Amino acid sequence: MPHRAERPYHPDTRFIHGRFHSEHWNYADHIVPPISSSAAYRLESVERGGAGFQEFANPEFRPDQHAPIYIYDRLDEPVRGMLEENLALAEGAEVSACFATGMAAISGALGVLSKAGDRIVAHNALYGCTYSLFKNWYPRLGIEVDLIDVRDPDQLAKALEPDNVMVVYFETPVNPTLDLIDIAKVTEQVRAVNKARDPKHRRVFTVVDNTFATPFGQRPLEHGAQVVVHSLTKNLNGFGTDMGGVVACHSLLQPDLLLYRKDFGAPLAPKSAWPVLVHGLPTLPLRYRQEQASALKVAQFLEAHPAVARVVYPGLPSHPEHELAQRQMRDRDGEFAPGTLLYFILKGSPQEARDRGADLINHVAQDALAITLAVSLGQVRTLIEHPSSMTHAPIPVEDQVAGGIDPGGIRLSLGLERAEDVIADLERALATACPDA
Repeated sequence: MPHRAERPYHPDTRFIHGRFHSEHWNYADHIVPPISSSAAYRLESVERGGAGFQEFANPEFRPDQHAPIYIYDRLDEPVRGMLEENLALAEGAEVSACFATGMAAISGALGVLSKAGDRIVAHNALYGCTYSLFKNWYPRLGIEVDLIDVRDPDQLAKALEPDNVMVVYFETPVNPTLDLIDIAKVTEQVRAVNKARDPKHRRVFTVVDNTFATPFGQRPLEHGAQVVVHSLTKNLNGFGTDMGGVVACHSLLQPDLLLYRKDFGAPLAPKSAWPVLVHGLPTLPLRYRQEQASALKVAQFLEAHPAVARVVYPGLPSHPEHELAQRQMRDRDGEFAPGTLLYFILKGSPQEARDRGADLINHVAQDALAITLAVSLGQVRTLIEHPSSMTHAPIPVEDQVAGGIDPGGIRLSLGLERAEDVIADLERALATACPDA
Protein backbone atom coordinates (compact mmCIF):
# COMPACT_ATOMS: atom_id res chain seq x y z
CA MET A 1 0.00 0.00 0.00
CA PRO A 2 2.40 2.71 -1.23
CA HIS A 3 -0.07 5.52 -0.44
CA ARG A 4 0.88 5.19 3.25
CA ALA A 5 4.29 6.62 2.41
CA GLU A 6 2.65 9.96 1.54
CA ARG A 7 1.09 10.46 4.96
CA PRO A 8 2.79 12.80 7.47
CA TYR A 9 3.83 10.16 10.00
CA HIS A 10 6.29 11.23 12.70
CA PRO A 11 9.98 10.40 12.02
CA ASP A 12 10.03 8.11 15.08
CA THR A 13 7.38 6.01 13.35
CA ARG A 14 9.38 6.06 10.14
CA PHE A 15 12.37 4.62 12.01
CA ILE A 16 10.21 1.54 12.66
CA HIS A 17 8.28 1.20 9.40
CA GLY A 18 10.41 2.99 6.83
CA ARG A 19 8.44 3.83 3.71
CA PHE A 20 5.81 1.18 4.48
CA HIS A 21 6.58 -0.36 1.08
CA SER A 22 9.63 -1.99 -0.46
CA GLU A 23 10.35 -3.72 -3.72
CA HIS A 24 12.86 -5.81 -1.79
CA TRP A 25 10.26 -7.76 0.16
CA ASN A 26 6.52 -8.47 0.23
CA TYR A 27 5.16 -7.34 3.59
CA ALA A 28 1.77 -8.97 3.01
CA ASP A 29 2.61 -11.94 5.24
CA HIS A 30 5.53 -10.95 7.46
CA ILE A 31 5.39 -8.23 10.08
CA VAL A 32 9.10 -8.78 10.73
CA PRO A 33 11.09 -9.61 7.59
CA PRO A 34 12.84 -12.99 7.76
CA ILE A 35 16.62 -13.21 7.61
CA SER A 36 17.80 -14.04 4.12
CA SER A 37 20.35 -16.85 4.26
CA SER A 38 21.12 -17.56 0.63
CA ALA A 39 24.47 -16.68 -0.95
CA ALA A 40 23.10 -17.37 -4.44
CA TYR A 41 19.57 -17.25 -5.89
CA ARG A 42 17.74 -19.59 -8.25
CA LEU A 43 17.20 -18.07 -11.69
CA GLU A 44 14.31 -19.10 -13.92
CA SER A 45 16.24 -18.65 -17.17
CA VAL A 46 19.50 -17.51 -18.68
CA GLU A 47 17.69 -14.40 -19.89
CA ARG A 48 16.60 -13.51 -16.36
CA GLY A 49 20.15 -14.00 -15.10
CA GLY A 50 21.47 -11.77 -17.86
CA ALA A 51 18.89 -9.11 -17.06
CA GLY A 52 19.89 -9.18 -13.40
CA PHE A 53 23.53 -8.49 -14.24
CA GLN A 54 22.53 -5.73 -16.66
CA GLU A 55 20.35 -4.02 -14.08
CA PHE A 56 22.83 -4.19 -11.19
CA ALA A 57 24.44 -0.78 -10.54
CA ASN A 58 22.98 0.46 -13.83
CA PRO A 59 22.00 4.15 -13.56
CA GLU A 60 19.44 3.65 -16.33
CA PHE A 61 17.57 1.04 -14.31
CA ARG A 62 14.72 2.28 -12.12
CA PRO A 63 14.73 0.06 -9.00
CA ASP A 64 11.32 1.39 -7.96
CA GLN A 65 9.65 -0.04 -11.06
CA HIS A 66 9.98 -3.71 -10.16
CA ALA A 67 11.65 -5.94 -7.60
CA PRO A 68 15.38 -6.54 -8.05
CA ILE A 69 16.54 -9.71 -9.74
CA TYR A 70 18.62 -11.37 -7.06
CA ILE A 71 21.66 -13.25 -8.30
CA TYR A 72 24.35 -13.30 -5.62
CA ASP A 73 24.54 -11.86 -2.11
CA ARG A 74 27.60 -9.73 -2.92
CA LEU A 75 25.49 -7.81 -5.45
CA ASP A 76 22.12 -7.41 -3.71
CA GLU A 77 19.79 -9.22 -1.35
CA PRO A 78 16.49 -8.31 0.33
CA VAL A 79 17.37 -7.64 3.99
CA ARG A 80 20.28 -5.33 3.20
CA GLY A 81 18.18 -3.65 0.51
CA MET A 82 15.38 -2.84 2.95
CA LEU A 83 17.85 -1.54 5.52
CA GLU A 84 19.42 0.71 2.89
CA GLU A 85 16.03 2.19 2.05
CA ASN A 86 15.28 2.92 5.71
CA LEU A 87 18.72 4.37 6.43
CA ALA A 88 18.46 6.69 3.43
CA LEU A 89 15.07 7.84 4.69
CA ALA A 90 16.45 8.42 8.21
CA GLU A 91 19.40 10.45 6.92
CA GLY A 92 17.35 12.40 4.34
CA ALA A 93 19.38 10.95 1.46
CA GLU A 94 18.23 9.64 -1.91
CA VAL A 95 20.07 6.33 -1.46
CA SER A 96 22.39 4.49 0.86
CA ALA A 97 24.77 1.54 0.50
CA CYS A 98 25.66 -0.74 3.40
CA PHE A 99 29.12 -2.17 3.92
CA ALA A 100 30.63 -4.86 6.15
CA THR A 101 32.08 -2.33 8.63
CA GLY A 102 32.23 1.40 9.23
CA MET A 103 35.78 1.49 7.89
CA ALA A 104 34.63 -0.31 4.74
CA ALA A 105 31.98 2.39 4.30
CA ILE A 106 34.58 5.15 4.69
CA SER A 107 36.89 3.36 2.25
CA GLY A 108 34.01 2.93 -0.19
CA ALA A 109 32.90 6.56 -0.07
CA LEU A 110 36.43 7.89 -0.52
CA GLY A 111 37.28 5.16 -3.02
CA VAL A 112 34.63 6.29 -5.49
CA LEU A 113 35.45 9.98 -5.02
CA SER A 114 39.24 9.89 -5.36
CA LYS A 115 41.92 8.28 -7.49
CA ALA A 116 45.71 8.32 -7.84
CA GLY A 117 46.96 11.90 -8.05
CA ASP A 118 44.05 13.34 -6.06
CA ARG A 119 44.16 15.00 -2.65
CA ILE A 120 41.89 14.65 0.36
CA VAL A 121 41.61 17.40 2.99
CA ALA A 122 40.73 16.00 6.41
CA HIS A 123 40.37 17.32 9.93
CA ASN A 124 43.44 16.67 12.06
CA ALA A 125 41.57 14.76 14.78
CA LEU A 126 40.26 11.45 13.48
CA TYR A 127 39.35 7.94 14.56
CA GLY A 128 42.58 5.93 14.75
CA CYS A 129 41.75 3.52 11.92
CA THR A 130 40.76 6.39 9.60
CA TYR A 131 44.10 8.03 10.38
CA SER A 132 45.86 4.75 9.59
CA LEU A 133 43.98 4.46 6.29
CA PHE A 134 45.13 7.96 5.33
CA LYS A 135 48.73 7.62 6.51
CA ASN A 136 49.59 3.97 5.80
CA TRP A 137 47.55 3.03 2.75
CA TYR A 138 46.57 6.05 0.68
CA PRO A 139 50.20 7.02 -0.06
CA ARG A 140 50.57 3.58 -1.70
CA LEU A 141 47.59 4.44 -3.91
CA GLY A 142 49.00 7.82 -4.89
CA ILE A 143 46.38 9.75 -2.90
CA GLU A 144 47.67 12.57 -0.69
CA VAL A 145 45.89 13.54 2.52
CA ASP A 146 46.31 16.96 4.13
CA LEU A 147 45.44 17.00 7.83
CA ILE A 148 44.40 20.49 8.92
CA ASP A 149 42.08 22.18 11.37
CA VAL A 150 38.98 22.23 9.16
CA ARG A 151 37.37 24.69 11.60
CA ASP A 152 39.87 27.37 10.58
CA PRO A 153 38.56 29.09 7.40
CA ASP A 154 42.04 30.29 6.43
CA GLN A 155 43.58 26.83 6.74
CA LEU A 156 40.71 25.32 4.80
CA ALA A 157 40.90 27.93 2.04
CA LYS A 158 44.62 27.31 1.58
CA ALA A 159 44.16 23.53 1.60
CA LEU A 160 41.45 23.82 -1.08
CA GLU A 161 43.66 25.77 -3.48
CA PRO A 162 45.14 22.79 -5.41
CA ASP A 163 42.80 21.74 -8.21
CA ASN A 164 43.38 18.06 -7.42
CA VAL A 165 41.54 18.29 -4.07
CA MET A 166 38.48 16.08 -4.42
CA VAL A 167 37.23 15.50 -0.87
CA VAL A 168 36.89 17.35 2.42
CA TYR A 169 36.43 14.76 5.17
CA PHE A 170 35.67 15.19 8.87
CA GLU A 171 33.78 13.82 11.84
CA THR A 172 31.44 15.93 13.92
CA PRO A 173 31.35 15.54 16.85
CA VAL A 174 35.01 14.60 16.54
CA ASN A 175 36.16 11.26 17.95
CA PRO A 176 37.12 11.37 20.83
CA THR A 177 37.43 15.08 21.69
CA LEU A 178 33.79 15.95 20.93
CA ASP A 179 34.90 19.11 19.16
CA LEU A 180 32.29 20.29 16.68
CA ILE A 181 32.74 21.37 13.07
CA ASP A 182 30.29 23.77 11.46
CA ILE A 183 29.06 21.74 8.50
CA ALA A 184 27.32 24.67 6.83
CA LYS A 185 30.43 26.87 6.99
CA VAL A 186 32.69 24.18 5.55
CA THR A 187 30.29 23.32 2.75
CA GLU A 188 29.88 27.02 1.94
CA GLN A 189 33.64 27.26 1.35
CA VAL A 190 33.58 24.08 -0.72
CA ARG A 191 30.72 25.40 -2.86
CA ALA A 192 32.68 28.59 -3.55
CA VAL A 193 35.66 26.53 -4.72
CA ASN A 194 33.45 24.35 -6.91
CA LYS A 195 31.80 27.42 -8.45
CA ALA A 196 35.21 28.82 -9.41
CA ARG A 197 36.40 25.58 -10.99
CA ASP A 198 36.30 24.87 -14.71
CA PRO A 199 32.83 23.39 -15.45
CA LYS A 200 34.51 20.33 -16.98
CA HIS A 201 36.60 19.71 -13.85
CA ARG A 202 35.52 17.32 -11.11
CA ARG A 203 33.96 18.85 -8.03
CA VAL A 204 34.99 18.68 -4.36
CA PHE A 205 32.70 16.52 -2.20
CA THR A 206 32.14 17.08 1.53
CA VAL A 207 32.03 13.76 3.39
CA VAL A 208 30.90 13.76 7.03
CA ASP A 209 31.18 10.91 9.51
CA ASN A 210 27.93 11.20 11.47
CA THR A 211 28.44 8.15 13.70
CA PHE A 212 28.44 10.00 17.03
CA ALA A 213 25.32 12.10 16.39
CA THR A 214 23.35 9.54 14.30
CA PRO A 215 20.57 10.64 11.93
CA PHE A 216 18.36 11.05 14.97
CA GLY A 217 20.45 13.91 16.33
CA GLN A 218 22.06 15.45 13.23
CA ARG A 219 21.63 15.22 9.45
CA PRO A 220 24.67 16.65 7.63
CA LEU A 221 22.93 16.65 4.24
CA GLU A 222 20.55 19.31 5.58
CA HIS A 223 23.60 21.51 6.19
CA GLY A 224 25.10 21.12 2.72
CA ALA A 225 27.22 17.95 2.89
CA GLN A 226 27.01 15.60 -0.09
CA VAL A 227 27.97 12.30 1.55
CA VAL A 228 27.41 10.89 5.04
CA VAL A 229 29.09 7.81 6.50
CA HIS A 230 28.26 5.84 9.63
CA SER A 231 29.49 2.89 11.57
CA LEU A 232 26.35 0.80 11.93
CA THR A 233 28.15 -1.04 14.74
CA LYS A 234 27.48 1.84 17.11
CA ASN A 235 24.15 3.57 17.94
CA LEU A 236 22.40 2.42 14.79
CA ASN A 237 22.79 -1.19 15.93
CA GLY A 238 22.68 -0.21 19.57
CA PHE A 239 23.29 -3.62 21.11
CA GLY A 240 26.91 -4.33 20.18
CA THR A 241 26.10 -7.55 18.32
CA ASP A 242 27.10 -6.88 14.71
CA MET A 243 29.49 -4.77 12.66
CA GLY A 244 28.47 -2.70 9.66
CA GLY A 245 28.75 0.63 7.89
CA VAL A 246 26.69 2.79 5.55
CA VAL A 247 27.18 5.55 2.99
CA ALA A 248 24.19 7.86 2.43
CA CYS A 249 24.27 10.18 -0.56
CA HIS A 250 22.80 11.31 -3.89
CA SER A 251 21.66 8.58 -6.26
CA LEU A 252 24.31 9.60 -8.80
CA LEU A 253 26.95 7.96 -6.60
CA GLN A 254 25.03 4.74 -6.06
CA PRO A 255 26.26 2.80 -9.14
CA ASP A 256 29.92 3.38 -8.29
CA LEU A 257 29.36 2.56 -4.61
CA LEU A 258 27.67 -0.74 -5.47
CA LEU A 259 30.38 -1.67 -7.97
CA TYR A 260 33.12 -0.74 -5.49
CA ARG A 261 31.44 -2.82 -2.79
CA LYS A 262 31.05 -5.79 -5.14
CA ASP A 263 34.60 -5.70 -6.48
CA PHE A 264 36.31 -5.05 -3.15
CA GLY A 265 34.11 -7.66 -1.50
CA ALA A 266 32.71 -5.60 1.38
CA PRO A 267 28.92 -5.97 1.47
CA LEU A 268 27.08 -6.07 4.78
CA ALA A 269 26.01 -9.65 5.47
CA PRO A 270 22.22 -10.14 5.72
CA LYS A 271 22.62 -11.71 9.16
CA SER A 272 24.27 -8.46 10.30
CA ALA A 273 21.81 -6.22 8.42
CA TRP A 274 18.80 -7.88 10.04
CA PRO A 275 19.44 -6.77 13.68
CA VAL A 276 19.89 -3.15 12.57
CA LEU A 277 16.73 -3.30 10.44
CA VAL A 278 14.55 -5.03 13.05
CA HIS A 279 15.97 -3.96 16.44
CA GLY A 280 18.51 -1.17 16.03
CA LEU A 281 16.98 1.50 13.81
CA PRO A 282 13.40 1.15 15.18
CA THR A 283 14.58 1.68 18.77
CA LEU A 284 17.12 4.43 18.03
CA PRO A 285 14.94 7.40 19.10
CA LEU A 286 13.95 5.72 22.36
CA ARG A 287 17.50 4.65 23.21
CA TYR A 288 19.09 7.91 22.13
CA ARG A 289 16.79 10.11 24.22
CA GLN A 290 17.41 8.05 27.37
CA GLU A 291 21.18 7.79 26.87
CA GLN A 292 21.37 11.50 26.07
CA ALA A 293 19.55 12.40 29.28
CA SER A 294 22.00 10.26 31.25
CA ALA A 295 24.97 11.81 29.44
CA LEU A 296 23.94 15.28 30.61
CA LYS A 297 23.55 14.16 34.22
CA VAL A 298 26.94 12.42 34.22
CA ALA A 299 28.62 15.39 32.50
CA GLN A 300 27.22 17.75 35.13
CA PHE A 301 28.46 15.47 37.92
CA LEU A 302 31.96 15.25 36.45
CA GLU A 303 32.15 18.98 35.79
CA ALA A 304 31.46 19.65 39.46
CA HIS A 305 33.93 17.05 40.75
CA PRO A 306 37.15 18.49 42.27
CA ALA A 307 39.36 15.83 40.60
CA VAL A 308 38.20 16.66 37.07
CA ALA A 309 40.00 19.36 35.11
CA ARG A 310 37.73 19.49 32.07
CA VAL A 311 34.56 17.89 30.72
CA VAL A 312 33.67 18.14 27.05
CA TYR A 313 30.01 17.54 26.23
CA PRO A 314 28.03 19.51 23.62
CA GLY A 315 25.11 19.78 26.02
CA LEU A 316 27.11 21.75 28.59
CA PRO A 317 27.25 25.55 28.30
CA SER A 318 31.00 25.24 28.91
CA HIS A 319 31.52 23.44 25.60
CA PRO A 320 33.51 25.78 23.30
CA GLU A 321 31.02 25.24 20.46
CA HIS A 322 27.87 25.03 22.56
CA GLU A 323 26.10 27.61 20.39
CA LEU A 324 26.98 25.63 17.25
CA ALA A 325 25.77 22.44 18.92
CA GLN A 326 22.41 24.07 19.61
CA ARG A 327 22.08 25.03 15.93
CA GLN A 328 23.42 21.88 14.31
CA MET A 329 22.54 19.00 16.62
CA ARG A 330 18.76 18.84 16.46
CA ASP A 331 16.32 15.95 16.29
CA ARG A 332 13.39 15.90 13.87
CA ASP A 333 11.21 17.72 16.41
CA GLY A 334 13.74 20.55 16.54
CA GLU A 335 14.84 19.59 20.05
CA PHE A 336 18.47 19.95 21.08
CA ALA A 337 20.27 16.59 20.70
CA PRO A 338 23.80 16.94 22.13
CA GLY A 339 24.50 13.22 22.03
CA THR A 340 25.36 10.27 24.22
CA LEU A 341 29.14 10.62 24.63
CA LEU A 342 31.39 12.75 26.78
CA TYR A 343 35.12 13.26 27.15
CA PHE A 344 36.88 14.26 30.35
CA ILE A 345 40.38 14.85 31.72
CA LEU A 346 41.54 14.56 35.32
CA LYS A 347 43.56 17.24 37.09
CA GLY A 348 47.35 17.21 37.29
CA SER A 349 50.29 17.40 34.92
CA PRO A 350 49.84 15.54 31.59
CA GLN A 351 51.60 12.47 33.02
CA GLU A 352 49.67 12.65 36.30
CA ALA A 353 46.36 12.99 34.43
CA ARG A 354 47.22 10.00 32.27
CA ASP A 355 48.27 7.87 35.27
CA ARG A 356 45.18 8.82 37.25
CA GLY A 357 42.99 8.13 34.23
CA ALA A 358 44.50 4.66 33.92
CA ASP A 359 43.90 4.05 37.64
CA LEU A 360 40.29 5.19 37.28
CA ILE A 361 39.61 2.99 34.28
CA ASN A 362 41.30 -0.04 35.88
CA HIS A 363 39.19 0.45 39.01
CA VAL A 364 36.06 0.59 36.85
CA ALA A 365 37.09 -2.60 35.05
CA GLN A 366 37.44 -4.49 38.33
CA ASP A 367 34.76 -2.90 40.51
CA ALA A 368 31.95 -1.32 38.48
CA LEU A 369 28.75 -2.95 37.29
CA ALA A 370 27.14 0.00 35.47
CA ILE A 371 30.27 0.84 33.43
CA THR A 372 32.24 -1.54 31.21
CA LEU A 373 35.81 -1.09 30.02
CA ALA A 374 35.55 -1.70 26.29
CA VAL A 375 36.11 0.03 22.98
CA SER A 376 33.16 0.90 20.73
CA LEU A 377 30.24 3.10 21.73
CA GLY A 378 26.53 3.62 21.27
CA GLN A 379 25.48 0.43 23.06
CA VAL A 380 22.83 -0.20 25.69
CA ARG A 381 25.79 -0.64 28.07
CA THR A 382 27.86 2.32 29.29
CA LEU A 383 31.39 1.93 27.92
CA ILE A 384 34.59 3.64 29.05
CA GLU A 385 37.97 3.69 27.31
CA HIS A 386 41.30 5.51 27.08
CA PRO A 387 41.54 6.78 23.47
CA SER A 388 45.23 7.68 23.51
CA SER A 389 46.33 4.11 24.21
CA MET A 390 43.32 2.27 22.73
CA THR A 391 41.10 3.47 19.86
CA HIS A 392 43.54 6.17 18.73
CA ALA A 393 46.76 4.28 19.39
CA PRO A 394 47.72 4.22 15.65
CA ILE A 395 48.16 8.01 15.87
CA PRO A 396 51.58 9.12 17.20
CA VAL A 397 51.25 10.99 20.51
CA GLU A 398 52.53 14.23 18.97
CA ASP A 399 49.82 14.01 16.29
CA GLN A 400 47.23 13.22 18.94
CA VAL A 401 48.15 16.40 20.79
CA ALA A 402 48.15 18.41 17.54
CA GLY A 403 44.61 17.20 16.92
CA GLY A 404 43.46 18.10 20.42
CA ILE A 405 43.51 14.56 21.82
CA ASP A 406 44.78 14.79 25.38
CA PRO A 407 46.92 11.74 26.33
CA GLY A 408 45.00 11.65 29.63
CA GLY A 409 41.54 12.00 28.10
CA ILE A 410 38.80 9.48 28.89
CA ARG A 411 35.85 8.73 26.62
CA LEU A 412 32.55 7.66 28.12
CA SER A 413 29.62 6.37 26.05
CA LEU A 414 26.38 6.31 28.01
CA GLY A 415 24.07 3.31 27.86
CA LEU A 416 20.67 2.56 29.35
CA GLU A 417 21.77 2.03 32.95
CA ARG A 418 20.38 4.44 35.52
CA ALA A 419 22.48 7.59 35.48
CA GLU A 420 22.69 7.46 39.28
CA ASP A 421 24.36 4.04 39.11
CA VAL A 422 26.90 5.25 36.54
CA ILE A 423 27.67 8.27 38.72
CA ALA A 424 28.10 6.07 41.81
CA ASP A 425 30.58 3.84 39.97
CA LEU A 426 32.50 6.90 38.76
CA GLU A 427 32.51 8.40 42.26
CA ARG A 428 34.11 5.27 43.72
CA ALA A 429 36.66 5.13 40.91
CA LEU A 430 37.54 8.83 41.30
CA ALA A 431 38.02 8.38 45.04
CA THR A 432 40.52 5.60 44.33
CA ALA A 433 42.36 7.30 41.46
CA CYS A 434 42.42 10.78 43.02
CA PRO A 435 42.38 10.30 46.81
CA ASP A 436 43.70 13.81 47.39
CA ALA A 437 40.88 15.53 45.45
